[in-house]
Amino acid sequence: MNTITNRFKLAIVICILSVSSVFSADRYSQTRDSLLNLITGASVPSNKVEITKFGARGDGKKDCKPAFDKAMKQAARKGGAHIIVPAGEYLLNGPIHFVSNVCLELQEGAILRFSPAPTCYLPVVKSSWEGTFLQNYSPFIYGYQLQNVSIVGRGTIDGNANTTFATWKKMQGEGKRLSREMNHNETPIGQRNFGEGYYLRPQLIQFFECKGVTIRDVFITNAPFWCIHLLKSENIICDGIRYDAKLENNDGIDPEYARNVLIQNIAFNNGDDNVAIKCGRDNDGRTTAIPSANIIIRNCRFKGLHGVVLGSEMSSGIENVFIENCTYGGYCKRGLYIKTNPDRGGFIRNIYMNNCEFGEVEDLIYVTSKYAGEGLDNHHFTSIHDLYIKDVKCQKARGAAIVLQGTQARPIRNVSFEHVNVDQAATGLSMSDAISIDFTDCNLGGYAGIPTQVSAKDGIFAGDKK
Repeated sequence: MNTITNRFKLAIVICILSVSSVFSADRYSQTRDSLLNLITGASVPSNKVEITKFGARGDGKKDCKPAFDKAMKQAARKGGAHIIVPAGEYLLNGPIHFVSNVCLELQEGAILRFSPAPTCYLPVVKSSWEGTFLQNYSPFIYGYQLQNVSIVGRGTIDGNANTTFATWKKMQGEGKRLSREMNHNETPIGQRNFGEGYYLRPQLIQFFECKGVTIRDVFITNAPFWCIHLLKSENIICDGIRYDAKLENNDGIDPEYARNVLIQNIAFNNGDDNVAIKCGRDNDGRTTAIPSANIIIRNCRFKGLHGVVLGSEMSSGIENVFIENCTYGGYCKRGLYIKTNPDRGGFIRNIYMNNCEFGEVEDLIYVTSKYAGEGLDNHHFTSIHDLYIKDVKCQKARGAAIVLQGTQARPIRNVSFEHVNVDQAATGLSMSDAISIDFTDCNLGGYAGIPTQVSAKDGIFAGDKK
């Protein structure tokens, strides 16, 4: 009955979003609140047990992976568990593989410190890397096809990847090339085996095909790659997470083929994108055909490369994204960055940004269908339409306040800017292949006052003087 009810609610939400192309405060609130009713996150089991009961010791020396493995096995036998990790430093020479109905609580002062040795994360598991499905090193915390999984508490998750995985980017070229070739050639996923010798870094946390996920309050640092990857999962809450994750490609949160997601109260401090909404690369994405949808990002403090990114891996499409009441805690290169190219296809639609503020950026809002100059000879054009930006402020844009770059085949359309104010901008507005663009009470690079009166020094009549 609950599944039927939720599907009915979702149908109502989709109808609301498609009724009008005009930004309305009432419509905005009604749609957002309808989505919030669908998002509950994980339920927490009542069966509490301390990890120390399984032989873990928080001395930073003993390998505690066997203890976490035992705890998960017992949870599987008993139908779930609330596993409590008390204060202390817990070394893990390998990944934690979740089972269903588990809440992992990291209490204040608890530190999970993972081994930096890559061999600890073998054998390979089903995963995805930059939008391509494959088998790769296990994410450090991993769940596949689970229900009701959560990580909560004020403790720390330290990927400890500084000395190994963080150095791999310069060596990943061949693995990246091969993975994309397999994607484009439709190589069966079971034959896409990577791992040792390919240097494709694993994610810190990945929940893959999971329903009911909560990650709350933890502190994340030193991830080997993306910090939190929510892959083909739904009904997710990320709340109160704190970051100091500035290694290579330490994205904060990456929902991919994900739906019904609430991201709120996050203090980002990342070496890459803060939130990067993705939905598969090229052929894999178009074949999977599951959009990333119904994502609410609110009350966050952005700091890092970009605040919110859509793409560039988005070939299944992205829709119904709400970004509201967010500010900045430091530098961001761009506030909102929507990026795709003719390799991708798919769509980006029904995107709302409301009541957000930034300091100094390179570009405040950048929407491009020509990302990285790739795919320009291909024909998988992306349809970008129905974007609504309201009450957004920025102190300075060193590059541009607003950039809209569509393609002749698929112009960007139906974009509304209302009360967008940028104090200083090298370029206020740059548009190409964009139609039906509306501006209401916007100042892009300064504020004009009362016009000056004509005076002799203007030289208007100089040509009349003989």
